[in-house]
Amino acid sequence: MPDCRVVHADKAYDTDAIRREIEARGALPNIPPKSNRRWKSCFSPYLYRDRNAIERMFGRLKDFRRVATRYDRLAANFLAAVCLAATVSYWI
Repeated sequence: MPDCRVVHADKAYDTDAIRREIEARGALPNIPPKSNRRWKSCFSPYLYRDRNAIERMFGRLKDFRRVATRYDRLAANFLAAVCLAATVSYWI
């Protein structure tokens, strides 16, 4: 995991072990608590918006079939397809 201040994750990663690992690396976990969790940890919906924007960006890129199925074998060709899809997707 790269160095960062805040780690954003979805509810699937709301476990004590993952939270301890994030805190051991010097970061703050910003994970929404599961509905069945007894102890609700601190969660900031304002900071969580950053993660949502990234998820929407990946969802928009996956609308392009070539990117979603990864037809290209070489990483350079795949990166070119992602860049082209991002340009078309956010320009139009």
